[in-house]
Amino acid sequence: MKALHLTRVLAVGVVGALGLAACAPGSSSDKPAASSSSAVSKDVAGAGDVTLTVWDVNVEGAGNDTQEALNKAFTDKYPNVTIKRVARTFADIKTTLGLALDSSDAPDVVQANQGYPDMGTFVSGNLLRPLDDYSKLYGWDSTFPAGQLAINTFSSDGKTWQKGNLYGVSQTGEIVGVYYNKKLLAQAGATVPTTLSELEAAMAKVKAAGILPLSFGNSEGWPGIHEFGVVQSATAGADAVKGLVTGSGGKWTDDATVAAATTLQSWAAEGYLTPDSGGVAPDAGRDAFTKGGAAFYISGTWNGATVGDALGTDGGFTVLSPKGSTTPTSIGGIGLAWAMSTASKHPDVAAAYIDWVTNADAELAMLKSGNLAAVVPAGYTPAPGVQTDVVDYWNKVNAADSLTPYLDYTTTTFYDTITSNVQELVAQRITPQAFTQALQADADKFAAGK
Repeated sequence: MKALHLTRVLAVGVVGALGLAACAPGSSSDKPAASSSSAVSKDVAGAGDVTLTVWDVNVEGAGNDTQEALNKAFTDKYPNVTIKRVARTFADIKTTLGLALDSSDAPDVVQANQGYPDMGTFVSGNLLRPLDDYSKLYGWDSTFPAGQLAINTFSSDGKTWQKGNLYGVSQTGEIVGVYYNKKLLAQAGATVPTTLSELEAAMAKVKAAGILPLSFGNSEGWPGIHEFGVVQSATAGADAVKGLVTGSGGKWTDDATVAAATTLQSWAAEGYLTPDSGGVAPDAGRDAFTKGGAAFYISGTWNGATVGDALGTDGGFTVLSPKGSTTPTSIGGIGLAWAMSTASKHPDVAAAYIDWVTNADAELAMLKSGNLAAVVPAGYTPAPGVQTDVVDYWNKVNAADSLTPYLDYTTTTFYDTITSNVQELVAQRITPQAFTQALQADADKFAAGK
């Protein structure tokens, strides 16, 4: 579901632009208190005739087809259930979901974006039901890795992310890594990197061979989060970055983050990046790589099918490990959480639906449609090439719990702060120290207002 992954990465890019205004609920005084204490059941057939309203973002291509097939299979199994599907782009979901959840005809099941701007706001407004009881009933607490469950977890007041109650589970996974062109690396006498120092050594060889080392289009700002995030994770390590994003430890002005900013700025100074990357569209940066114009390209697994189709067996994907470690670490996440409205009159049916679209059969359908499943079913054999690399690294980071959150999850305004400052950093208009100070100032302001 390549389109969904592109939509999800655009989610990273619009969080700051739309902010809380997109999802701030109105009065929730007429909502029942969010609770997961009542008895729960898997008995869908016994619920009688039910119309389940579902909002999702699987609106294009194979993603839409897969979602339609999953819905049909569910209603075939449970003919007493009618699904009223509302399929919207992520941008539409951002601007309308909060109001819909707080309306008199709120949907039963929704796909909600994680982090403070969306899920945290919905939780604080008592618009999402905690799902811990259903997690135990359906085994989500053992099926999904702890790191994935944490991303969909909030305190009941919406103020503390990754602690408290579970508010959703996700279908798909995402990790940002380094795509490479095997033919160009061989031409330059370079090898596939597994650490930051190896990547820099390879880029130096590639440049000496007259080849652009790293294709980068950052006119829209959000790719810069990925570029910096890869370098930061490989420099500071997973635990340090998690502490910064969740606000549980460390400072954005710490030595490791300053070093990461210094590294990224040096890549621009050394000519390793696309010239004037701030004026190059993200798609143009990707297409330049897939057409053989650069040896490396930093992006997420939503571009895996595109790269694989273009480069075939010459394409590859790697995730870097911090110095002194063999554990791959990078930013990434999971697809929007399938969550339940507190207003749903049919919570057992809604929970059964959430399980249906995230179980092993659904994950296999996702993989076959070009997605990276949140949990890859045991025994699944990916296609040779890029998909094999993607699945391999996804399994490794989940096993090691070394996936770090998207950096813009840090605060409700962090997207604007980091995207604009990465552009300034790469353009040599600010120092690495000024860059990290701007990030810390944003985090401090948010913490003071919580």
